[in-house]
Amino acid sequence: MDSSRQPKRAIPKQEAKSSQSGSKAPSRKDAYARLLSQHRSSTFTKYLEQYAKDSSLIKEENGPNTLLKAQTDKPSTHQGKRDLMSYHLSDDFSHSSLKDKGDESSLSLYMVKLSIQNAQHDSDRKPGVSEKHRNAQRRDTATSQDGDIESGEELNSLGQSDSKKHQRQRRKNKDSSKENSSRDSSQFVENVRIKTNLNKPEQEDPKKTKKINMPKQLQEGKPKDVVPAFSGDGQNCKSPHDLNKSLRLTASPAEKNKSKGVRGSRKQVFEPYMTAEDVSRGLKRGELFQGQLRINPKKYHDAFIPSPDDTRDIFLNGIIARNRALNGDIVVVQILPREQWKVVKPDTDCEGASESETRKGNRVHPAQKKLVQAPLISVEEQHSDHDHLKNNTLTPPSNDEVLQMTAKVVYIVEKRHSRAVTGSLKFLPDKPFAMFSPVDHRVPRINVPLTDCPEDFSSRPSDYANTLFICRITNCPADSNFAEGRLAKTLGQAGEIEPETEGLLIEYDVDFSEFSSEVIDCLPKNVPWNIPPEEMAKRKDLRKECIFTIDPSTARDLDDALSCKYLPDGNYEVGVHIADVSYFVEQGNALDKIASQRATSVYLVQKVIPMLPRLLCEELCSLNPLNDRLTFSVIWKITPEGKILSEWFGRSVIRSCVKLSYDHAQSMIESPDKKFAAEELPPVDPEQSIDTIHQAVLNLHSIAKSLRAQRLSGGALRLDQLKLSFTLNKETMMPQGCYIYQYRDSNKLVEEFMLLANIATAHHIYKCFPDLALLRRHPPPKTKMVDELQELCDQLGIDIDLSSAGSLNKSLLSTLGNDQYSIARKEVLTHMCSRTMQMALYFCTGVLQEEKLFKHYALNVPLYTHFTSPIRRYADIIVHRLLASSLKCGPKLRLSTEDVQKQTSRCNEKKTASKRVQELSSELFFGIFVKECGPLHSEAMVMAVLDQSFDVLVLGYGVQKRIYCKSVTGLASFLHRKVGKKSELTLLWTPEDPQKSPVEQVISIFALVEVELKADGVPMKYSALLKRPNVIAP
Repeated sequence: MDSSRQPKRAIPKQEAKSSQSGSKAPSRKDAYARLLSQHRSSTFTKYLEQYAKDSSLIKEENGPNTLLKAQTDKPSTHQGKRDLMSYHLSDDFSHSSLKDKGDESSLSLYMVKLSIQNAQHDSDRKPGVSEKHRNAQRRDTATSQDGDIESGEELNSLGQSDSKKHQRQRRKNKDSSKENSSRDSSQFVENVRIKTNLNKPEQEDPKKTKKINMPKQLQEGKPKDVVPAFSGDGQNCKSPHDLNKSLRLTASPAEKNKSKGVRGSRKQVFEPYMTAEDVSRGLKRGELFQGQLRINPKKYHDAFIPSPDDTRDIFLNGIIARNRALNGDIVVVQILPREQWKVVKPDTDCEGASESETRKGNRVHPAQKKLVQAPLISVEEQHSDHDHLKNNTLTPPSNDEVLQMTAKVVYIVEKRHSRAVTGSLKFLPDKPFAMFSPVDHRVPRINVPLTDCPEDFSSRPSDYANTLFICRITNCPADSNFAEGRLAKTLGQAGEIEPETEGLLIEYDVDFSEFSSEVIDCLPKNVPWNIPPEEMAKRKDLRKECIFTIDPSTARDLDDALSCKYLPDGNYEVGVHIADVSYFVEQGNALDKIASQRATSVYLVQKVIPMLPRLLCEELCSLNPLNDRLTFSVIWKITPEGKILSEWFGRSVIRSCVKLSYDHAQSMIESPDKKFAAEELPPVDPEQSIDTIHQAVLNLHSIAKSLRAQRLSGGALRLDQLKLSFTLNKETMMPQGCYIYQYRDSNKLVEEFMLLANIATAHHIYKCFPDLALLRRHPPPKTKMVDELQELCDQLGIDIDLSSAGSLNKSLLSTLGNDQYSIARKEVLTHMCSRTMQMALYFCTGVLQEEKLFKHYALNVPLYTHFTSPIRRYADIIVHRLLASSLKCGPKLRLSTEDVQKQTSRCNEKKTASKRVQELSSELFFGIFVKECGPLHSEAMVMAVLDQSFDVLVLGYGVQKRIYCKSVTGLASFLHRKVGKKSELTLLWTPEDPQKSPVEQVISIFALVEVELKADGVPMKYSALLKRPNVIAP
């Protein structure tokens, strides 16, 4: 039975005497041991530490008095070292550990344990020890589809970790220490002498011993074992919750209680946060940095914040470094010492480091690795064990390596994460709480009270194995790896659309509740509503003009309309008419407040979560045909070549004559001479003829082509990625089909005039309100990522110029052909280029000092804003208010620079969340579609090659998946090789006919392969399986 679990009892004096008489070492050592166990004196700690090194010399040379004198002369130990030694002693040298040891020396028992730990450290440091025994394999991550948001830094990340085998070895060593504890102390002394003679040819001078730099948590007394140990295989490393056992302190519960009784507190897992005052001073001095935390969803131990110099992102390695911050939080970080920075090899492909490199964790030079992995070993000890490291402890990386700043969180400025997560419950016997396991692996496991759980959960936990719950985190204690929380709601069965969708909305803090009565009271009372005569008199009446909408066929919030009238002088009068939402949303009332909080409508596959009540967004504001509607209009006089001659802004009234879908408009464009019958189109206002509408569409298309050509030749960039759409069963809302959405000329027509209106409005409001205008900027891509992509393309023989947005766009249009292979290759290149892009952001012009920062990189325009979608974007409502104020046709403006900037931050946050929810909704429906209609077969193109896996773009469905070579059925072997940045995998397939030789398949970027998409056992998940290549007989 483990001695640590036995009841405590005092050590009889007879046992102490017996121990003293049975040992050849000085009798005082048991007294020292007992005192140390109770008081943890630093002097005694140093005594024991030195004893482990010099015990072989005690009898032969100096004896105990000399040893004690040497120890007295030794420099004082750092507080972190004392604390860590005390921690070990609380485990290994407590009263309970001495029970029933007979006449064995307490000090000898401790020395046995110390010897095993030292041997374990030596094994960690030996060059001959396999790397996979020390570090975990890569947890592979698929490429991001969110090119506008992700910088792509996640996919270059490396994480330091221990393997499961190493953890098992530690446990084995611990068991071994218990067995060895009964051995005679003289045998231990002999073992120490042998080890000392092997590893240390000369006696070290303790006066010269220096303490090396170490991580902050170790300086403050936190043991190295607190650092999370990620398990071996990347595919099996499911979540950070698997790390909890590794993260626990090695003391048994009894020993923890003993430690708590002595020290008065539990061992801290996370560092305490800095005070607000210290953070403020650190930020001002440039010692600390602030940014939004971004955790890699596929490699949850890797996190980043933007670099202050806008180069490579700052890396945060592991859960401890994040210090209880969650994805999206605004945090303050402290940069770690340079020797702890991550070394990134730029000769990997654009998908990041190879898997073998990732297994090495934070790739540092040998000396740097020594500093990180063995912080309690002195510099001289390193030199005596590894003489070849003596002169290059701080050697900079070689020319083919790049240092990436590494940091830790010291303060959370704003908890942007909702702290609400979807997951499942696990019953824990004999515990007053249950374990909540979040679906999002970036969130820690949560202890929830059993009183929050269903009444029969404790008696029938298996009934809830597939039930989804919502849990809200209430506390993240510094002394636990688990968060604390309360169950908020039971959603339903995992894998069903509505429970999964509701979970997504709650996790991403999307408000989908019904609008309150206070909000509804702000709406017009008389329905059907008519425009008041006094309001009509203030506006330009355009109801007799040929004005129409072009939208998706399912759209119900129609917030933009177009008009095009041919003028006698050969030019055109073109109008963009936008729903005047600001007329109905009065600044400062309850309706305005809820709209500002929601900030955007959220578009899911099966429904929309509106920003405004449906009475507004689907009726009173929506530009429905044959209804008088209030609008803001921009009207230009424009030449057939797209040259703008004049411009007018103002409030107006329109009456849309028809609601065209993109399909209707596309048919008109493709059939310019066709006479469309009334039954081929939606209902048309009898005041306007179908031919007039048709001709207006054709004229708009012609002008739009000219505008687009001018814009692209002027340096704009368009990166269109494949988008998956679904057809749904109207009754069940289940997916019954899916297809790649086609972006056609009718889409481009609408886009060009919306861009033109947004650019014109941006210039107008900035001219009138230089310190108050709400604009949208797009920073250029990060230079380092562009350079790496350029190098890869050069090596692959792709003639592409990434020096500017315009040059990139020209390269994508001119370099590749129009055949199917070239089109697929362009899609892959587009994804690669999108990964280098930064996120576009709303901002207030009074906040940024330099006007050059206002620029929109992709559009290549100096000023840009959002004006054309006020029904679904709150930023557009603010722009409408600014425009009305500038034209003296609206209420008095009550906005400050601070108000606008605060709202832009919320709009940015909500837009990012909305985009992610939309993507996850699509993934949810596609997962169900694969399960219900699969397996699916499609051609795919390789996007990236690693040393044990490769990423593909499934061309038939526009999804990206990673294929692991070890999971490919029928594969005999595979070989990875790399020349520069060009990476290849050679796969050898076992022949179907045993008489034939293996079939070879080369996997490289842009290679075409056949894949099968098949549902996994986990709800909503599916895998891509590589199909055996077809072999053409000679």
